Amino acid sequence: MNSQRPVNLDLRTIKLPVTAYTSILHRISGVILFLGIAVLLFGLDKSLSSEEGFAQVKECLTSPLAKFVIWGLLSALLYHLVAGVRHLIMDAGVGETLEGGKLGSKIVLVVAVILIVLLGVWIW
Repeated sequence: MNSQRPVNLDLRTIKLPVTAYTSILHRISGVILFLGIAVLLFGLDKSLSSEEGFAQVKECLTSPLAKFVIWGLLSALLYHLVAGVRHLIMDAGVGETLEGGKLGSKIVLVVAVILIVLLGVWIW
């Protein structure tokens, strides 16, 4: 069978538009939030179980690794929130054109980066 259609399986050569990157990041941030909820619920359960558990969680949250994990989870939350607001705005009929979608994606990335940097400053 001789197929004349092009086949490009080298992912490094595929050029995606900015809208694809924001969509992929939105999905990834949702998965991170889903998995992060388990970590946060474990910490909440441990902190509510006893005074010793609360002290352990409090001590754990002062470590740099815990701060990094919390920063990662909150960063995913902020990005997911900003991208979700963009989707709500698009559902209202604003920015549905190709140019509007590209501009909205760029705005999402800029606003999310600014908020994530400010969040990092606040945590540390």
